Amino acid sequence: MTSNPNYVDRKRLLRRFLEYVQIDTTANTDSDTYPSSPGQWTLGRLILSQLHEQGIADAEQDEHGLVWATIPSNIDGLCPTVLFNSHFDTSPEAPGNNVRPRVINAYPGGDIHLEHNNAKITPENSPELEGLHGKTLIVTDGRTLLGGDDKAGLATIMELVSCLIEHPEIPHGPIRILFTCDEEIGCGTQKIELKKVAAHVGYTLDGGGIGDIDEETFSADMALIRFIGKNIHPSIAKNRMANAVRAAGLFVSQLPSNQLTPETTDHRDGFLHPYDLQGGVGEATLQLILRDFDTAKLADYKQLLVDLAKKVELQIPGLRIEMETRRQYRNMADGLKKLPLAVELAERAYAKLGIPSRRSIIRGGTDGAMLTEMGLPMPNLSVGQFNIHSVLEFACLDHMHSAADVLIELVQLWGQQRA
Repeated sequence: MTSNPNYVDRKRLLRRFLEYVQIDTTANTDSDTYPSSPGQWTLGRLILSQLHEQGIADAEQDEHGLVWATIPSNIDGLCPTVLFNSHFDTSPEAPGNNVRPRVINAYPGGDIHLEHNNAKITPENSPELEGLHGKTLIVTDGRTLLGGDDKAGLATIMELVSCLIEHPEIPHGPIRILFTCDEEIGCGTQKIELKKVAAHVGYTLDGGGIGDIDEETFSADMALIRFIGKNIHPSIAKNRMANAVRAAGLFVSQLPSNQLTPETTDHRDGFLHPYDLQGGVGEATLQLILRDFDTAKLADYKQLLVDLAKKVELQIPGLRIEMETRRQYRNMADGLKKLPLAVELAERAYAKLGIPSRRSIIRGGTDGAMLTEMGLPMPNLSVGQFNIHSVLEFACLDHMHSAADVLIELVQLWGQQRA
């Protein structure tokens, strides 16, 4: 039983979500532009027009493609400004062009057969399905990802905007909206200044099943390793060639395989993950991500790579290996300690709606993790996205609806606080 009227327009929420996912916003790691793909500009312009249609006077798409908006306070007295954030881009780990969403009303249980490659979503590969009987699900045709990460968040926040504009009787303080680009490739906050954000607290809408309040993320670094060999015609290569491809293969083969991998870890265990390998005999490059909830362990993972590089250099005469690591983001838990009320009020919002909630961790990161590190406490809330970065991705409309209800409760709770 909810504590407020049903402000959310379910059909509009679904319509917007379906519209958003059909715009290709795949982030491009090889691009030297920001945002990295033109579809992010396209989706941003669409959402900007929708904000303007609702009378949001200050809505803008800035020179970097980010979309900003403000809903002014409608209550007396100073109270904290709350930011809501989601991102335009989708992961490059699965195709994101020509997405063809399909709506399943009242999911009856069992396997969901997709159209391409005999793909199917099953309770075995997606155990979350067992709790979704009777719900409205949105799936793909099995050829692309869906884009629920994070267009479910975009649609939910836009529904919040519509509800607050249509129902001025909902009391709330100042609300800031920020939609970012290139979150999936670690650049979501690259063009953000906290001065412009101008908020006291924030929430990303970029999570899974309803009720999760993410208060911890991985700490993350990226490693780029260059294998510099010596190329020469193979007919005269004896004692002269140093094959960078073989060196990269040897390096990967000696990485831990029974531990410290995504395939063998869960919960709070960290990992080293080689995810991209390119090159030829003369030079090859390997990219890895380093992840752990304990930030100090990232230095241990880096040292493991350094030691292995030295070992491989000795095994292939003439080979040279260069390595650099780049800081990506840090565990949001430390920053959230500065404002425990951010998580506490989210719990109260769920409780007012009778929805069980859980404090949880993300084996990944969000723009909120980076903004928290910059000084803006920003936990992550669930919004009904499942099997992300995969052609088996699906979203739950009922969870998006509930997430919008939670945001309506949350802005009222923050409106009762004093800045």
